Amino acid sequence: MLTPLAPGLWELNAPLSVLGMAIGHRMTVARLPDATLWLHSPVEFSAPLASALTELGPVAHILAPNTVHDTYLEAWFGAFPSARFHGARGFAKYRPDLKFTDTLGDTPAAAWSATFDQHLLRGMPRLNEVVFFHRASRTLILTDLAFNLGPEMPLLSRALLTLNGCYCKFGPSRLLKSTIKDRAALRRSLDHVLAWDFDRVIVSHGKNVETDGKGRLREAFAFL
Repeated sequence: MLTPLAPGLWELNAPLSVLGMAIGHRMTVARLPDATLWLHSPVEFSAPLASALTELGPVAHILAPNTVHDTYLEAWFGAFPSARFHGARGFAKYRPDLKFTDTLGDTPAAAWSATFDQHLLRGMPRLNEVVFFHRASRTLILTDLAFNLGPEMPLLSRALLTLNGCYCKFGPSRLLKSTIKDRAALRRSLDHVLAWDFDRVIVSHGKNVETDGKGRLREAFAFL
């Protein structure tokens, strides 16, 4: 169920359809220095998945890295009550029923400060997406900042993604662009991210960019 990407880093791809688009959903899992697990944007919970995770280590940190990646969180709260739940800024407004223990920002939690850098993207206050840089594998981890979906999708999904401006290309959707309220602030955030030494880009929806991720990200946001 979990596919290794690098030492201490795994992914799991699951189906997900949003507004008629079969965009899929990728969860990223990292092992931290204390041997516990860090879960980025968890997919739908299941007992087999929980067993597979606990074989890798204790689940200690579960992250909702922007305010629209909350679809499956209730079950994870119930399954791992001793874990810390880290949510993007704004969940208190949009999902007051979810009782996060921590709020994500620019400063990594002490538990993963040796493993990740992170940055809260400015200029998109509806999402407040936080992106992560896994230093050891030179991997940038995104949520909805960019999609990378292609021709393997169903016909209707291809048509809808074409309308959304994100079919067969790595980059932001029209929906994502509509959330940008301060282009200059987002540009400064992206410049901060582009200063990191990453090559691979993990996306939550679509295929990962395995090499030249920095160049691809810079090109995708050249419109700012």
